[in-house]
Amino acid sequence: VQIVESGGGLVQAGGSLRLSCRASGSILSTFSPNTWTWYRQTPGKQRELVAAITSVRDTRYAESVKGRFTISKDNSRKTVYLQMNSLKPEDTAVYYCNGVPNFRDIWGQGTQVTVSS
Repeated sequence: VQIVESGGGLVQAGGSLRLSCRASGSILSTFSPNTWTWYRQTPGKQRELVAAITSVRDTRYAESVKGRFTISKDNSRKTVYLQMNSLKPEDTAVYYCNGVPNFRDIWGQGTQVTVSS
């Protein structure tokens, strides 16, 4: 099983991106019971929680992204999404996703998001 993040890129401030996180090689019964979380990390800083979605689709967000980002998932595709609108330069980071408990120790390469001012 692998975690594959995609969808990052270079965008101007105020723009949008949609990130995807696919649990490649997983099966539905393994994917769906998890709480899936998007994190981001910049050089020299700790990884920070951005958004999370539970197995029953309850969501929570970091204060810095509330009202701008939306997390969702498609169990049939074993994919978690992060819709990012009104992007700011401070959103620049490598974005990762992780699923607990079944994918706790599995991390992907991340996807780079760069927001220019």
